[in-house]
Amino acid sequence: MSEPEINQTETVTTTPASGREILAWAFYDFANSGYSTVVLTTIYSAYFVGVVAANIDQQSPGTATLLWTLSIGIANFFVLVSAPVLGAIADYRANKKTFLLITTIACVLSTGLLGLAEPGFVALAVLFVIVSNIAFASGENFIASFLPEIARTENMGKISGYGWSLGYFGGLLTLGVCLAYINWSESQGLDATHYVPMSLLFTAIIFASTAAPTFIWLKERAIQRAVPTGFSYLRAGFTKVKQTFAHSAQLPDLFRFLMCLTLFQAGVATVVVVAAIYAQEVLGFDSQQLIILIMVVNLTAAAGAFAFGFA
Repeated sequence: MSEPEINQTETVTTTPASGREILAWAFYDFANSGYSTVVLTTIYSAYFVGVVAANIDQQSPGTATLLWTLSIGIANFFVLVSAPVLGAIADYRANKKTFLLITTIACVLSTGLLGLAEPGFVALAVLFVIVSNIAFASGENFIASFLPEIARTENMGKISGYGWSLGYFGGLLTLGVCLAYINWSESQGLDATHYVPMSLLFTAIIFASTAAPTFIWLKERAIQRAVPTGFSYLRAGFTKVKQTFAHSAQLPDLFRFLMCLTLFQAGVATVVVVAAIYAQEVLGFDSQQLIILIMVVNLTAAAGAFAFGFA
């Protein structure tokens, strides 16, 4: 027996978004960018390879970097598989904001707990990297799903650009705090095993505190819909994903574009998560130099994101 057709259109209220609500939406990028900048791009990736998994790397050169990239790959694969189903469930239940809160809490906690992974505690570090990255990427999906609800079609690119630009400044704030603490720590004779866990704690605190405006002012506009008779939310979610893939055959160019975009983004993500490792292991950058490098990159990226929002 064929399954009933699942409505592909999400029902939402038409209350226009205020400027404060749009800013609250964009501020989530400000909040979570500290995680991507500190953990994935700059400080922790190099620390994982150079300190946490250093013994493994001495026995088998390159293994630490492989473990790091595998951890990120596993997390991203899980998100790739789970995101359509979780998104469909959130649409039916009209509680994207609840899902966003859960992923935010999970990312904040696992980021702070990363500091418990001392040198040699590779499995613990890998576990928290995977959990935090799944939560981070899932949160990115949920916050993005609010954009069509708060922005008119003609303003969507502009508002998205605001969010990206603000996000880079959030990364700059977190990096600036970490850089100041690293400078102080090194002046006191403290090494990376002290200041990196503290940097992770700062990152978690900044994420949690600056995400607050999103949960205070961003509204849930979706209207809960009943699932077909005999369906659970989980089954309805899987069915909707299945039907979406079936419908994609009618739009082959769009499907090919999305596949190419996925592969392109995978390549970009690979460069991002190994950049600091390369700079440290090959170019000999220290923590301060890594942070300054990424701060400069963030400044140019913020300007570009803001400008291209008007393109």
